[in-house]
Amino acid sequence: AHLASLLESLVSQEPPFEIVLVDALSTDRTWAIAEEYRSRYPELFQLFRERGHRGAGRNLGVQHARGSAVVFIDGDCIAQTGWLARMREALSRAPVAAGRTAATGTRAFSRLERVELYQSGKDVTYPSCNLGYHRDLFDRLGGFDDRFVTAEDIDLNLRAVRAGATIVYAPEARVLHQMRATLPRFLLQAFWNGYGRKQLTEKHGLLWAHYRYRQMLQSQRSPLAYARLAAALAGYFTRLLTALGADRRIPPESPGKNRSDRPQEA
Repeated sequence: AHLASLLESLVSQEPPFEIVLVDALSTDRTWAIAEEYRSRYPELFQLFRERGHRGAGRNLGVQHARGSAVVFIDGDCIAQTGWLARMREALSRAPVAAGRTAATGTRAFSRLERVELYQSGKDVTYPSCNLGYHRDLFDRLGGFDDRFVTAEDIDLNLRAVRAGATIVYAPEARVLHQMRATLPRFLLQAFWNGYGRKQLTEKHGLLWAHYRYRQMLQSQRSPLAYARLAAALAGYFTRLLTALGADRRIPPESPGKNRSDRPQEA
């Protein structure tokens, strides 16, 4: 149901555009819905299936995209009217554009703010469910690091800012994002977010100084916020123990060197 709503919101955006959809071997009706829309709009759609984390799927999509800019959105989102036109305008002003993502669903979950991380005074936690990049910058950075379980978008944004790119915020480019419907699923998402934040420290070193703790703690004082923090810390330390035990840490990023400059892993 979520995917059909997303695709319906995309086909009505202002042209020109194409839709490149990558499915990670879903077992529900995702692929059938995608094929139905491709049959209705064959000139718009390219469909691919490949197992992997989100970063790998997005990289595959970009490989097949034909435009000079790429804009990402998730399967549980709905693009609002004029979204793509606003993102296109923002990308005419900067190589990276982030739209406004409004959470919908369970009210208590949607009221919680994301935990922001800053690089050179710039927020790099804009999520890839509403994010656009110039294709040449994306390729120069080596795309998403597909070793990340989550936080691959933060990693990409961080590398972009360190490379001198500007991220422009376009609040009028709105996307609705369906929050997790139950507390267990919400906390599981927080767990994996914490796991991804630990992967960030493996690659970029300790990032504690890049958080604004006072602002974060003042706005996150509900019991649900503390439960989310506990789940995220559990994910963080799970990654720490797993990586140390199996020596699966992501190698540190060399200054001035992008992942595309390093040999690809087998």
